[in-house]
Amino acid sequence: MNLAFGSHIKSKFEFLLKSRILIAVSGGLDSVVLTHLCHNLKLDIALAHCNFNLRGNESDDDERFVTNLAETLDLEVFVESFDTKHYATQHKLSIQMAARELRYHWFYRLSEDLKFDYILTAHHVDDNLETVLINLTRGTGLSGLTGIPEVNETIVRPLLPFSRDDLESYAKANSYKWREDSTNASDKYLRNKLRHHVIPVLKEANPELLSNFKTTIENLNDASEMISDCIEAFTKRALVSVDETQLKFKISEFKTLKNPKTYLYELFHDYGFTQWDDVTNLLDAQSGKQIFSNTHRLLKDREHLILTEVSHSSLNKVSYNIQKEDAKVETPAGILFFDEADAIFGKRTNVVFVDKDKLTFPLTLRKWHEGDYFYPSGMTGKKKLSKYFKDEKLSLVDKENIWLLSSNDAIVWVLGMRNDDRFKVTQKTKTILKITLN
Repeated sequence: MNLAFGSHIKSKFEFLLKSRILIAVSGGLDSVVLTHLCHNLKLDIALAHCNFNLRGNESDDDERFVTNLAETLDLEVFVESFDTKHYATQHKLSIQMAARELRYHWFYRLSEDLKFDYILTAHHVDDNLETVLINLTRGTGLSGLTGIPEVNETIVRPLLPFSRDDLESYAKANSYKWREDSTNASDKYLRNKLRHHVIPVLKEANPELLSNFKTTIENLNDASEMISDCIEAFTKRALVSVDETQLKFKISEFKTLKNPKTYLYELFHDYGFTQWDDVTNLLDAQSGKQIFSNTHRLLKDREHLILTEVSHSSLNKVSYNIQKEDAKVETPAGILFFDEADAIFGKRTNVVFVDKDKLTFPLTLRKWHEGDYFYPSGMTGKKKLSKYFKDEKLSLVDKENIWLLSSNDAIVWVLGMRNDDRFKVTQKTKTILKITLN
């Protein structure tokens, strides 16, 4: 296996030959074999072991085993102890997910602090098969069927082409010792149920299961790349605008597709959406219809689909007082600058000139509310903001991001849009106040 592993590294991961590497080592068969293989190739490696304190003395014995392994091979080793149960309770996670978060957060921090180039984990083809079956039982798209990636940013998994039988045969042939995790024998977790009861039956039915599985994964990854190219080309046509608050897509582009649902899934599944029939129905829904995930919102707005993060309603209740002496005020809307001017000059949407003597301080900066009205400059009479926004063809998202500057409850300026006629500069104005939004 030394030759096969060395050839695999040189053909696919040659960058590891000149890198500083951190290997995640539990003490089990997989990570022990990976350590020996990398050591035999004379790679620049160090070991990292997590003690999750979940199995009493057994966890401590695993830790001692890894430190002894590092000493035997003359390798640097890092060990971290976690209160996994407390973390799981605190963050409302399963023990497995808590351990995963703790493990990878520590690996990344360690890698960054000590300048490791890559982190190696010992996942093999059996792990990959289990992962795909788990995703399949829970419902998934193509991404869930392409398996564990060999490279994911700085995480590298060089054992994915090899089976557990390959690793065990190699370990026994070289008299390597390893630790057995007693929880692996339990059927408490879905992965173990598949490992002990489902996959053996599949292997018995087809001895070429793992070989065929590797071929299938390669084919699916090729298909995934092709789909990614299609999605990228479609996005260039459909995406109208991108800013800090929203992504806006042309609905007409989705309607040219034979299967828009597929494209909607590929574009939006990373944002937590799951009800794909509802998402697809947005294309023909009335303007203003919305679909929510835990973190994001999809909104039908006339001819567009708009993606935003879920708004925090508390922001609508926030207001900021601006004193007469304030020259600069930082707000969520931007930085407001207040300067006296000798005359009106230029015409920009982010600048307004007002009669300072007509203002009552402190001024208030707030979000707009239903029922707000103002006297638009250059017009006669008042107008509800809701009607003004409709005439300006603002989307619901645009309206949610509007801020108002008011004086004694009277709107002075709809920021970035229009000032109020009641505070305009006239021939009688003695002091001109220039307000700039940056």
